[in-house]
Amino acid sequence: MQTVLKLNLYHRKKLLISPLISNSEMGHHHEPSILLPLLLMITLSLMSGKEVVASRHLLETAVLPAIPELPKVELPSLPTVLPTLPKLELPPLPKAELPPLPDHLPTLEQPELPTLPKPELSAVPHVPALEKPELPPLPEVPKLPELPALPHLSELPKPTLPTIPTLPKEIPFPSLSPPLSTTSP
Repeated sequence: MQTVLKLNLYHRKKLLISPLISNSEMGHHHEPSILLPLLLMITLSLMSGKEVVASRHLLETAVLPAIPELPKVELPSLPTVLPTLPKLELPPLPKAELPPLPDHLPTLEQPELPTLPKPELSAVPHVPALEKPELPPLPEVPKLPELPALPHLSELPKPTLPTIPTLPKEIPFPSLSPPLSTTSP
């Protein structure tokens, strides 16, 4: 009884406060509505197995009544000779008569094109020839002094390459575990 009174008080407070609560805060009231379809799905899935077992059990144990034999239906025989239909005869189509072609086709005369008069062009005025411009003579380029002869390449010393030390064939790899000590503390 006390829990019912507490619930009633709780709902009365909710009704008084609910207009003050925003829509996002009221979303949790609709969460339990998913429980009913979920419960329905679970019960239907559990029941379906029982029905299959019960129906199989009934089929195996029940005595089925004998099915009466039905008389064979006799169909009337079909005629062996089918009636022949008369052949359809189409009336012949009249041949189309084309008018005969004339023996001699008339030749068409080539049309003569009128000759156009040549336009008279005005005389081109005489343009005097341009004089060749005279350029000043180029200054003389001084002669460069002769360069000394290059040394022979065979006389240059050959460079020596540094020697690379040879590595041992087996390189010890460092281990990540600490070394084992044989002495006890």
